[in-house]
Amino acid sequence: MDMNAGLGSFAAAIQSPKLWVMNVVPTTAEKSTLGVIYEHGLIGIYHDWCEAFSTYPRTYDLIHANGLFSLYKDKCNAEDILLEMDRILRPESAVIFRDEVDTLIKVKKIVAGMRWDTKMVDHEDGPLVPEKILIAVKQYWVVDGNSTSTQ
Repeated sequence: MDMNAGLGSFAAAIQSPKLWVMNVVPTTAEKSTLGVIYEHGLIGIYHDWCEAFSTYPRTYDLIHANGLFSLYKDKCNAEDILLEMDRILRPESAVIFRDEVDTLIKVKKIVAGMRWDTKMVDHEDGPLVPEKILIAVKQYWVVDGNSTSTQ
């Protein structure tokens, strides 16, 4: 899933007969690019990430979020978007966040509390670019069988 699809370039880059990408154009985006996505033969939808995303009957193995948190900075809480991502992402699947470094530091702190493993890397144009890439993997975890309830 590409949460901020733009022109659908993420889907075009990984085009394969065995894979498909749900291109989501945020309703808050400056430009409506869903028509371009359709013209390229890709699938897509408009969505406001401050609301729940209908995924029935599927979940996702990979989520790409390019500039999503900067786009929604003053519109809703990052925690709400991340919880929605956690809900629609399969265990042991990954998210690629691409955003301003200050925003990604906040995201990294939140997903660490969700027990996701993370790694932040520099932009492909070098370490002086203020945009960074955060890769997060949702872990599969269960409660230890030796745990007891405090009821």
